[in-house]
Amino acid sequence: MGLVRKIIIKFKAMPRKLNPALRKPLKLSAELEAVVGKGPMARMDVVKNIWVYIKKEDLQNPENKRNIIADEKLLPLFDGKKEVSMFEMTKLVSKHMSNID
Repeated sequence: MGLVRKIIIKFKAMPRKLNPALRKPLKLSAELEAVVGKGPMARMDVVKNIWVYIKKEDLQNPENKRNIIADEKLLPLFDGKKEVSMFEMTKLVSKHMSNID
């Protein structure tokens, strides 16, 4: 087995380290707390809880599962947009999180 192949195999076997910024507790806006629960909460937990809410309320577009259809609670988080992509959702929700002073 070649050296490069051994390095690639070893690299793939190494566990990925979690970015510490994803675990840092953040202050949440009232609109975001209405969807995910009381803060402070880590960014990764916020995204996880938003997905739990989206699945529970069946808010994924049935024709394109990458799009989320906003309900009354999500409209303020999505800047009033009725439908956003999952990637845009993460960006829009970030505006509702801030560092704890």
